[in-house]
Amino acid sequence: MGNTKECDHHKGQRGELHRRVFAAILGFIVLVLLVIFLIWIILRPTKPRFILQDATVFAFNLSSTGATTPSLTTPTPNTLTLTMQATLTAINPNSRIGIYYQNLHTYASYKGQQISLAAELPPTYQGHRDVTVWSPYLYGYAVPVSPFMLDVLRQDQSAGAVLVNVKVIGRVKWKVGTWVSGRYHIYVNCPAYIRLAGERDNDGGVGISGAGAAVKYQFFQSCVVDV
Repeated sequence: MGNTKECDHHKGQRGELHRRVFAAILGFIVLVLLVIFLIWIILRPTKPRFILQDATVFAFNLSSTGATTPSLTTPTPNTLTLTMQATLTAINPNSRIGIYYQNLHTYASYKGQQISLAAELPPTYQGHRDVTVWSPYLYGYAVPVSPFMLDVLRQDQSAGAVLVNVKVIGRVKWKVGTWVSGRYHIYVNCPAYIRLAGERDNDGGVGISGAGAAVKYQFFQSCVVDV
């Protein structure tokens, strides 16, 4: 009888200990979540804003003859040549958070296809509410493009404008005081509608260019930013 009471007493002590451990763990989790929530309320972290200010187009030419070369029996491919300079502005809207930009690259895209080499942007730190401006040159010489793009570009030529997307990819870090976060991927998409003047080349292809040797377009276009 005495042994039974002693066992019941020990079981009661172990159960009480388990309840206390569970309550302590639960309280710790609630405390951590509360701290995170308070930090978020106080800091209100906001992803950076990007603006495409302008673009200077030196060349934007698509050619496709469908003809064969003297040494080949297959048609020459569609090729696109692009030279432009884009002015991008990055804005840190946070009043208590700094932003590190790392491994940033920008390139031009048309109809979902990359049409320029990726230009590297310098690593940058943005303080609270800081503004950074980059003006990279984007080059793409005789870039092979899919066959359907010739017809699409002809339609854009008839409409008088072409949509070129200036994109930025890379990584960012957040800085609060002396604390620096891990790296996060950042994706930026800046649409740019460029007015076109078109003409056919002597081989029957389509050449598209801005009116003049170089044309500067003012946009002040907000970009889509995903972090």
